[in-house]
Amino acid sequence: MKLYMIIRTFFARHLTPARIFVFSFAAVILFGTLALWLPISASASKSNLRFVDALFTSASSVCVTGLATVDIGRDLSLIGQLITLVLFQVGGLGIMTFSLVLFALMGRGISFKGHEIAQSTFMQSPRRDFFLIVVRVLRYTFIIEAVGAGLLFVRFVFDFPVREAVYHAVYHAVSAFNNCGFSFFPDNMMRYRDDILINATMMSLIILGGIGFVVLHEVMSKIRGKQKRLSLHSKIVLIATAGLILTGAVCFYFLEMDNILRGASIQTMILASFFQSVTARTAGFNTVDIGMLTNSTILVIMALMFIGASPGSTGGGVKTTSFSLLLLFMINRMKGNENVNIANRTIPKEQIEKTISIVFSSAIIIGIIIAVLLLAGGSNADPLASRYQFIEYAFETFSAFGTVGLSMGVTPKLNDFQKYTIILMMFIGRVGPLTLAFAWYSARRRGLTYAEESIMVG
Repeated sequence: MKLYMIIRTFFARHLTPARIFVFSFAAVILFGTLALWLPISASASKSNLRFVDALFTSASSVCVTGLATVDIGRDLSLIGQLITLVLFQVGGLGIMTFSLVLFALMGRGISFKGHEIAQSTFMQSPRRDFFLIVVRVLRYTFIIEAVGAGLLFVRFVFDFPVREAVYHAVYHAVSAFNNCGFSFFPDNMMRYRDDILINATMMSLIILGGIGFVVLHEVMSKIRGKQKRLSLHSKIVLIATAGLILTGAVCFYFLEMDNILRGASIQTMILASFFQSVTARTAGFNTVDIGMLTNSTILVIMALMFIGASPGSTGGGVKTTSFSLLLLFMINRMKGNENVNIANRTIPKEQIEKTISIVFSSAIIIGIIIAVLLLAGGSNADPLASRYQFIEYAFETFSAFGTVGLSMGVTPKLNDFQKYTIILMMFIGRVGPLTLAFAWYSARRRGLTYAEESIMVG
């Protein structure tokens, strides 16, 4: 009994909410790895997946990234595919969310730490109706995925038998809403580049999954007349999302009109431009060959991947709100304002400092990972001949950090050490660099304050 109390006290002191959040994702990834490593998860053409490929696939599923070292439709059995579906559904909504609802259905309470973790996943500030919001979020999720699957089925039924069409529709709908990007098709969604129904459905699912569950809840509440006004958080998310989608689509259109879009109809050009703009920030589906894009377009897509989705969503990146606040901070400082003001509101300085930390720590981590990939590549080719490799590795790293899943085709070519590096990048991108830092350092540590002294900057 005494030993039990000692162990319980130890875990109570050291398992901070941030550590529980990180460990829960790591535990699900490990569980998924072991499940995918089993022979029953591999297709008939494979005896079983290599451990590193099983780990990579599990991490990509739980972190809703979509990068793959194996062909999901060819190398995985039905059981293996269903495992990935469960993993990116759980990874997209969050492990603690499912735990919260499960404990409630069982009539059991949830610990204060568990409540804090689940609430921080969705909310920008504590609310009394938090549990009600979580239940509604799950309800909205399954309804949206069901509607999306129904719309995809209407199109897939012309290409596959009914049962197979249903399976394809459900898998791709869940993958799209959770911004994962896994597809059964070797060319991803390129075969449906001209299809309005497929493009519109997939883009809608990706956007709804990427704006954040609180925003989705507030918008639905406003539509139903239960909420008079949207919060500042929701307004910023919606404006930033719309602005980024439009900007990305316009850039893609004009940068690729004489390249990959040459000879296509106006409808196809518009569909492809908007689809790639939407999917580049969060999802990882593609209707064009990413490896054939111009350098300018690749740069735009990497910028979109770095920004990513919105907080409390299924996507990664530094988030649309961080990008917006950093932009507002720069504009206000250029105007001579000490505070960041928007819509008759002042953003707390703590949030601005956190935003700057997120953006710059993310940029530094990405730089380190790119360097590791280059060094681990061990290419002995002529520097000019291997210059393109740098772009491929940089693109892969941005994609992994933003949990996007787009690739220029280099993923299956990575050696084992590079695969582990990308796995780490996907994990950091999903849980967030600051969350990982808070999990590493004890929350009880406080920095000392010394006498101030100025240095020259700028």
